[in-house]
This record gives sequence, structure tokens and C-alpha cells, in this order.
Amino acid sequence: MNIHEYQAKTLFEQYGVPVPKGTAATTPGECIAALAQLPEGPTMVKAQIHAGGRGKGTFTDGFKGGVKYCKTKAEALEIAGKMLGNTLVTLQTGPAGRKVQTVYFTGASAIKKEYYLAILLDRTTSHPVIVASTEGGVEIEKVAHATPEKIHKVFVDPACGLADFQVRELIFKLGLTGAEAKNAAKLIRNLYTCYWDTDAAMVEINPLITTPAGEVLALDAKVSFDDNALFRHPEIVALRDLNEEDPKEIEASKHALNYIALDGNIACLVNGAGLAMSTMDIIKHFGGTPANFLDVGGGATREQVVAAFKIILGDANVKGILVNIFGGIMDCNVIAQGIVEAVKEVGLKLPLVVRLEGNNAVAGKATLAASGLALVSGDTMADAARKIVKLVA
Repeated sequence: MNIHEYQAKTLFEQYGVPVPKGTAATTPGECIAALAQLPEGPTMVKAQIHAGGRGKGTFTDGFKGGVKYCKTKAEALEIAGKMLGNTLVTLQTGPAGRKVQTVYFTGASAIKKEYYLAILLDRTTSHPVIVASTEGGVEIEKVAHATPEKIHKVFVDPACGLADFQVRELIFKLGLTGAEAKNAAKLIRNLYTCYWDTDAAMVEINPLITTPAGEVLALDAKVSFDDNALFRHPEIVALRDLNEEDPKEIEASKHALNYIALDGNIACLVNGAGLAMSTMDIIKHFGGTPANFLDVGGGATREQVVAAFKIILGDANVKGILVNIFGGIMDCNVIAQGIVEAVKEVGLKLPLVVRLEGNNAVAGKATLAASGLALVSGDTMADAARKIVKLVA
């Protein structure tokens, strides 16, 4: 789950990570009240969407930049009016863009130098890793590609936590001394505590800045959380902005389905994440394009299968459906019954190819055969993929 920058900075403040003073607003009236809380002078206006590259983005009406420096609060108010309700397109949003429903105002900070700092899980070592660089304020991927020696990593033993010597190592590699070093060390420790306590998947500050006064501040903030741990954090769940999510993905989450919308025309309904990935790959292999990732899990019910079909059909781009089930824990006949119920309920008219294999597959295939549905059976995964690609061609 992702949250907005202004929400992330509020969370940072709770953990003692310094951020510039800022306020958010969702209406022109709120913008006036929000700006009244900030001192006169240079002000930043930031569009709040769940996507990177805001500063380089373009609104659909031609207005450029979702992050703007304004010399006065009056100018900031004018710029905010151009952002609110407008659709911002960045490299991460795709051509459809995201509608800006919240703007964030902060006082402009005096920047001495910009850095990069992030904490995330390294899946190779199963340890949290702190990633830091002296090259902040730019795309970290480009830094890693062009000058990898400027990327510094510290792996933290989850049983012991962040050690003082590791903090000193980071400070040294970033070239910080004096008050800056002291303030940065405190910030890094507090940021790690924030990451650990909230079950975050990633916390990122880009840029982390130093000021002429020796302050170290999180000028930007990006935080995402492990969905599987949200049951422990109702206060974080409350920060979820459904306006930033695909309605189909929201509906899927209500039924405990793992769904991600893609831009193809062949919908997939699969049990197991690995099999779902393989199914998308084999569709591509035979010249098709998957419309989604949809994992119904290892113990899906008929109700979940019906819900999955409804979600799939909510995508106007879908021209055919491939159901690929390997029954381990899953009972293939339960899936077959769900398919029959779903097809009859939604009045499916699109091509449907079903491949069932494993636990109770014989009974499942018999259920489908007796249903009278106009579906095509796939003997193998490759056979099923080849057939659905041909049917939607």
C-alpha cells in the first residue's frame, strides 16, 4: 500500500525525522487556509499522486510540472488552482495520468547539498538494506547505471537492528561532518525505526538535503507498506487513498484476490503467483498480451471465482479469458463449479479457455462438460495459451 508525500512526512515527524513545515489541501478554500499556516516567502506546491516523476510531468491541459517553486504565497495559490482537479501525466502514470485531488504546500528550503536515502528489503539476503548516495534529487536508477560507485549499501541484521558502526559508515561515505553528521546520524536511526515499526516495504527520501545552517531534512518522502502486515496497523490502513487505485484492484482486495490490471486483452484467472506469472509469459510466447495478473490463491471458493470473473469483465479491453488451475490444495471441481456459476451469472459471451490439472481435475472437467457452456478445454498450459491467443486474434 502506498501513501502520499504529505502523509509520509506526517509519519516521519512522528518518528523524529525532520521535514520542512507543510500543509495539504483538497479545495481552493482549503488552499487559502493551508497557505495561511506558512510564513510569507518562497513556497513549493506539490501535486499529490501515487507516482514518481511529478516534477517532469505534464497536465493534460498542457500545464507543465507537478512540483512548482513559487516566489510568493499568492503565486502558490494560483498554481495550486491549476493543479487541483487536473490530470497529471508522468512516466510512471502512463498516458492516462492521475487526477490531482490534493496539493501540498511547503516553505522552500535553502539547499546546501542533495543526497539520496532509502530503506527496503533485500530479498537475496532477507535483510533490510539502507541505500544511500551523494547524488540526490535525480533518478537513482540513472545513478546506479552510470556511476554505481556512488551507491552505498548497508545490510542490517533484523535480529540485532541497526548498529552504531553502520550509521557511522554511512555518514562517512556521504562525506558528512560536524553538525550535519550528528543530525544525519539521528535521522538515519529514526528512519530505520519508522521502517521497522510500521512494517514498511520501502521508505525513500529523494532528496535528503543539508542546509547552510547544518540541518538535515527530508525534502521529499515516499513510503509503501507490506500489504500482508496491514492487519497490525489500522492507523496506516486509514491513510489509504482509494482514488489512487484501480477500481478493479479495490474490488479484488475486498474478496482477498491478488489482481493487477495490465494493458492486454487476454484475461487470466490462475491459482498461485508463480503459475500466474508463467501463464502471462506463455500467453506472450504465443503472441498474445495478458490483460491482468489475477491469483485467486490456493484455496479459492466459488464466491471468489465469481467475483474474479466480474472483475475481469469490468475491463473493456478484455477479449478472451484463460483459466489455468493446478490443483494442489485447490479442488479443481470447486473451481469448475465457480466457473459455471460465474459464466451463467454474468452472461459471458467472450471466448473462454479452461485448463484444469491436479486435485480432483477429472471431476472438474466433468462438471464443465455437463454445464453446456461454450468453453474450450486446454489439455496443457501451452495448449490452452495457444487456443486463447488464436480465439482473440
